[in-house]
Amino acid sequence: MNVVELTLLLLIGSFLAGLLGSLTGLGGGVVLVPLLTIFFKVDIRYAIGASLVSVIATSSGAAAAYVKEGFSNIRIGMFLEIATTLGALCGAFLSTIVPSKVLAIIFGLVLLYSAYLSRRPRTRRERNLPPDPLATRLTMNGSFPSEDGEIRQYNAQNVPAGFSLMFGAGAISGLLGIGSGAMKVLALDQAMKLPFKVSTTTSNFMIGVTAATSAGIYLNRGYIDPGLAMPVMLGVLAGSLLGARILMKAETKVLRVIFSLVIVTLGAQMIYKGVTGSI
Repeated sequence: MNVVELTLLLLIGSFLAGLLGSLTGLGGGVVLVPLLTIFFKVDIRYAIGASLVSVIATSSGAAAAYVKEGFSNIRIGMFLEIATTLGALCGAFLSTIVPSKVLAIIFGLVLLYSAYLSRRPRTRRERNLPPDPLATRLTMNGSFPSEDGEIRQYNAQNVPAGFSLMFGAGAISGLLGIGSGAMKVLALDQAMKLPFKVSTTTSNFMIGVTAATSAGIYLNRGYIDPGLAMPVMLGVLAGSLLGARILMKAETKVLRVIFSLVIVTLGAQMIYKGVTGSI
């Protein structure tokens, strides 16, 4: 395989990863790291470095479009980033104490159960919950354009539960060295009862902040190869921009099915790695 063929394949794979990451709010790294390590035989550290650059591209490309269209809730995203950062610090500290394989199995089981929950359609009562006092005080309630073009209002719920889950997402990320986009979406969707499109778009905004911090560390250690990161970043950016256009018109139930399928795959992968001790 020559350089041109390799670059073309990287662009195609990255494009699909960016499209999926944009639609689900998980970031392109969910697909990219396995793709680069298994198919292209890239060292895991360089694959993660390229993945982090791609996540920043996904967040920059898709999040900018989502913010412009009024989907992302920036106030909730920035508030919950505090919990994620604190959790990541605690997770990094505990990584030398707690067995990673046990955590991987627990995390996988949580993801499988969460996939089941995410498939359930939200009832009319759940879509029209009264304002939560704490969320109202923090001005977290908002609106977004629905599929029919109307502006739909929503009220954030259970701020402490969402904050706790975000702390757990950061801790899992620090302990296992994985992205926490799945937990971010689940915290926003299941705990805080945000509309699914708002959950995925706000997650897209948040993962860019987290990835930028980690990317600096990998860059300092020399694990970001420009020859690998450049086509990956361009492919992901193109895919995320297309994903942003699709999400604005897509039906929520279709997005939930895509999200749950990805979550099931992630959960099964985490359980496998935990049982085999390969994490």
